Amino acid sequence: MVARAPPAAILSGLIPLAATSVAAFYGFLRKMTHPLFHGAITALVTPFKNGAFDEEAFVALVERQIAEGIHGVVPVGTTGETATLSHDEHRRVVSLCLKTVAGRVPVIAGCGSNSTAEAIELVRFAKSEGADAALVVTPYYNRPSQEGLYRHYEAINTAVQLPVLVYNVPSRTSVDIHNETLARLAILPNIIGIKDATGDLTRASLMRLMCGEDFVMLSGDDPTALGYVAHGGHGCISVTSNVAPGPVSSMFDALAAGDWGKALYQQDRLVRLHKALFLDASPSPTKFALAHLGLCQPDLRLPISPCNNDVKPAILDAMREAGLI
Repeated sequence: MVARAPPAAILSGLIPLAATSVAAFYGFLRKMTHPLFHGAITALVTPFKNGAFDEEAFVALVERQIAEGIHGVVPVGTTGETATLSHDEHRRVVSLCLKTVAGRVPVIAGCGSNSTAEAIELVRFAKSEGADAALVVTPYYNRPSQEGLYRHYEAINTAVQLPVLVYNVPSRTSVDIHNETLARLAILPNIIGIKDATGDLTRASLMRLMCGEDFVMLSGDDPTALGYVAHGGHGCISVTSNVAPGPVSSMFDALAAGDWGKALYQQDRLVRLHKALFLDASPSPTKFALAHLGLCQPDLRLPISPCNNDVKPAILDAMREAGLI
């Protein structure tokens, strides 16, 4: 893989490493030659109990993810109901996640906002706590122009020295960041990749050509993630892996090994679950499935209501097909 930084930038990057350990030095070199993030990365739910953040359940969920081979986690992404968390709760989830993970897998903290200044503060906090990167959703409701989107991420890039993944989910934000804008952003040192939830695989191929082989491309759409990797993607920030971390991580392990037959087998077992977890407003089906497994309460925060009884049988059938129950 081609390194993101030119030789001069590599040399300048080595300067602050002079007083650090040999291990840190080699860690730096690895980051210059391999994708920073890859495989199955879970967009964690935020469990609640009696209206409050359920810390005990959250720790258990994170431990289960790591035990079943997941390749990274995202606390307080949109699946984590960050829109209805207070700022104090948001920070607590990030801190507890990092403490629990303790460096065993990468942690990408959700830091999105429709205010650039607020997004910068969230990214600063994530860095101060030791997060490996920030996931920053495109500003919602504002519907900025492509130039506004560029300046939003450019400001974050300039303000905080932390890797940033752009999160593009136009079905929810009502704004779509174009490949041409991403190509401009990919030049910036801290904008290192994307969570692409468009489900458009042709777009993925063009993005790779425009942004470069070293631009980290993660799908944000479980049903098409296998195809996304075939188009040059590096993995998926997954909702399904909340419920099925083992099978999802196994699929991406198979892809990394070039075993497409095994990967397709896992995809066939999981595809109905991918779809079932969006039969009602997310993450209500996911929390229902986790509650059925005894892992957390099904509690949500308004305006998300409990999972509709009409779709629960389909979720359970999909879980059986995936070998979870």
